[in-house]
Amino acid sequence: MGTKSSIHRWNKADDEMRVLIFGDVHGNLPALEIALSREHGNFDRLVCHGDVVNYGPWSNECVQLLAGLDEITLLKGNHEEYFLSGIYSGQNEVARAFFDFCYPFFYHQESILNYASSLVCVDYTVQHTIQNRYIFPDTPLLSIDKNYIIGHSHHQFKRIVDNFSLINTGSLGQNRKWINVIQYLIYDTDSNTISLKNVVYDHFIIINEMKLRKYPEICVNYYLNKSICNG
Repeated sequence: MGTKSSIHRWNKADDEMRVLIFGDVHGNLPALEIALSREHGNFDRLVCHGDVVNYGPWSNECVQLLAGLDEITLLKGNHEEYFLSGIYSGQNEVARAFFDFCYPFFYHQESILNYASSLVCVDYTVQHTIQNRYIFPDTPLLSIDKNYIIGHSHHQFKRIVDNFSLINTGSLGQNRKWINVIQYLIYDTDSNTISLKNVVYDHFIIINEMKLRKYPEICVNYYLNKSICNG
């Protein structure tokens, strides 16, 4: 199945709004519902920068929920690309185990096919990543020529590169530093401010569902062995 690539744009005429920006949901429906409920009434638009699917048990349900929301822009991540092609192209043993287990149960390819590639959101370009890399707080970078909001590495941060802002929302559904923390941000276009958000939740909701659905042991242990935030 082929994929589409498109760039969406919100102009200055669309400013004076609060935008909830998130990504790397990875089939974690409870975390997605918690974030949307917590921020209810606190945003005008939503942007998901990709990787709605894979890993967690609820890829179909997350795609369905997001498809039913108003004023949302959905962008494609590498895991959408995997689910569209039917092939996991990476080398990571754990990621391959998750893909092999989750992909056969996914049936919303037509929905994710229509996800865009990036969004120009007033002063920021939002996309899954830049330079086709995992970008961490200390990753050496080539020059950038605009402000970016990205995800992909599952690590939340703000950086200045070449006098431009580079911001990672972190992962909404699979935080790689603290597995029980939901991460996203609110972009206030009127004041041009970014607020990074962190919400602690009960991650055993997803682990117990994975056990119930008989995920491979390597997948369950991946979640069980992650660090926990007790704050």
